[in-house]
Order: sequence, then C-alpha cells, then structure tokens
Amino acid sequence: MGLIKEFRDFAMKGNVVDMAVGVIIGGAFGKIVSTLVDKVMMPPIGYLTGGVDFKDKTFKLLEKGTAGAVNDVVIGYGEFINTIIQFIIVAFCLFMVIKAMNTAKTRFEKQKEAAPPPPPPAPAPSELYLKEIRDLLAKR
Repeated sequence: MGLIKEFRDFAMKGNVVDMAVGVIIGGAFGKIVSTLVDKVMMPPIGYLTGGVDFKDKTFKLLEKGTAGAVNDVVIGYGEFINTIIQFIIVAFCLFMVIKAMNTAKTRFEKQKEAAPPPPPPAPAPSELYLKEIRDLLAKR
C-alpha cells in the first residue's frame, strides 16, 4: 500500500500537474504553429520562390520499379524546411514570452524597492496603559 500512496503523492504535486498542463498546451500550440507555417507563411514564400511548395520538395534516391523497389525512395527535405521554420517560430514566441516575463519581474521588483516601508503598527491599548502606569510610578 505504501508504494501506491507514495506514487499518488508524487503525481499530485504541483510541479507534475503544471508540467502536464504545459505539455497539453504545448501540443495545442504546436498545431497552431503548424497551421500558421503550412497555410499562412509557406504559400507567400513559395510564391516568392516561383511557386515552389516546400512540402512537396523531395530528392529521389530510387524510383519505383528500379532495382526491385516497391515505392519511390525519397528524402523529403521540404518537410524538413517546414519543420525548421516551425521551430524558429516557436523559439521566437517563447523568447518573447520569457522576455515579457523578465521585464514584468524587473518592474515589479523596482516598484517593491521604491515603495516606502509601511509604518510600524500602532501599539496595542494594553501597551499604552502599561506605559502610563510606568510613567506614573517613575514620578513617585
């Protein structure tokens, strides 16, 4: 029973749950980036390069039927180019998010430093009474 309890405690820690949420959101973000690259960015790049669609770019090593090959043996370097562009977009987005977080953190720390410390709390009424008693006894 101890192993199950230990695993449950581990799985329910905040870091594991946060990481799981990050992975799920990262997967969804990956789909957004894939669509952005494939449907928005690559068509204009293909247009600028004379109608070239990188996704279809391949290098044939062996054609179908040659040397007993059942299918064409190709290297899909166009998909590799798409993947590199996707990586650059994701890396840039992460850079911008981290940069914004660091800027916000720096501003928050500066505001914390610039703010004057709060005034000390007023003494409790019992302390005031004790001070009066002390002063009265000192006068005797």
